[in-house]
Amino acid sequence: MTRRTVRIAMNGVTGRMGHHQHLVRSLLALRDQGGLPLDDGTVIWPEPVLVGRSAPRVRALADRHGLTWSTDLDAVLADGDVEIYFDAQVTAAREPAVRKAIAAGKHLYVEKPTATGLAGALALARLAQEAGVKHGVVQDKLFLPGLRKLRRLLDGGFFGRVLSVRGEFGYWVFEGDWQPAQRPSWNYRAEDGGGIASDMFPHWEYVLHELFGPVRAVQARVTTHLPRRRDESGAPYEATADDAAYALFELDGGVLAQINSSWAVRVHRDELLEFQVDGTEGSAVAGLRRCRVQHRATTPKPVWNPDLPSTEPFRDQWQEVPDNAEFDNAFKAQWELFLRHVVADGPWHWDLWAGARGVQLAELGLRSSAEGRRLPVPELTR
Repeated sequence: MTRRTVRIAMNGVTGRMGHHQHLVRSLLALRDQGGLPLDDGTVIWPEPVLVGRSAPRVRALADRHGLTWSTDLDAVLADGDVEIYFDAQVTAAREPAVRKAIAAGKHLYVEKPTATGLAGALALARLAQEAGVKHGVVQDKLFLPGLRKLRRLLDGGFFGRVLSVRGEFGYWVFEGDWQPAQRPSWNYRAEDGGGIASDMFPHWEYVLHELFGPVRAVQARVTTHLPRRRDESGAPYEATADDAAYALFELDGGVLAQINSSWAVRVHRDELLEFQVDGTEGSAVAGLRRCRVQHRATTPKPVWNPDLPSTEPFRDQWQEVPDNAEFDNAFKAQWELFLRHVVADGPWHWDLWAGARGVQLAELGLRSSAEGRRLPVPELTR
């Protein structure tokens, strides 16, 4: 057995998602299991190098996990032993840092959105392509158990012809007055790259694209339901970014997808994210972990009668899709594929071009809302 150490500069992992999902539950989890084995007997050993702007926070995190750290991104990128640059910073800081990593010849794995606008996202994709570095964008929801079961149903032809997709995402994010907010305040400031459309439309783009087909048109309405919040110190501030987005996406083949995204909604569903897919032969409701189906042959025949209470146990009439497999952490599953791609040229297609499609959809969604009209989604040229 040969150990192949891969040093990874991780920028922005002092945040909740970067710390828990990417560092602890992905790369450190890989180390805990003895590394990532390849078919030839080589074992990939990830070696994170933590990078951030706040020395006390980065040092504390590095000390907790026994890792090296730095606040000097340029010095870390100049280290020839560092092969991969990972970015989980706030969106506004991502593009300049990724440009530096490309210039340093590092392979790239970045969170989305990859830039604050389409022009920047396309520029990063072209720069990475010209530099000949390998590049990837986190598209974690494709690796969630619920959506993997949904993928299995699609591959097996369960739905027949898919007719429509309905998505519900969100929860109530407290304003920060009588209960602390559970999301950072920059999410609600447009000047800092915040906004639910910019955050979530890139997710919806890759989910729809990968499972049902490319998005060809969008009509959206975004709004700021809660215009005043309090930040981490308790100081009031004006929310300048949208906290809810309601969108209709038109896909190849005539499939219509309507997705509501909101941080000002109280949850009355089984999971924080759910998609209902309806087809000629059957339907499914998929969440983060669960997936339930109703086939054409077992579909009940409700009759509309508002004068009498409904006696149909609608939720009980659906069948649970079994796991039939062990589902690992979604972020870790994609990290494993990217590491194999870098070290052994394994298959990979979730690149910066895919990330640019997500930024494009968010940009068009915001424009659609501002102009009050349906907008086509042009195919991006590489």
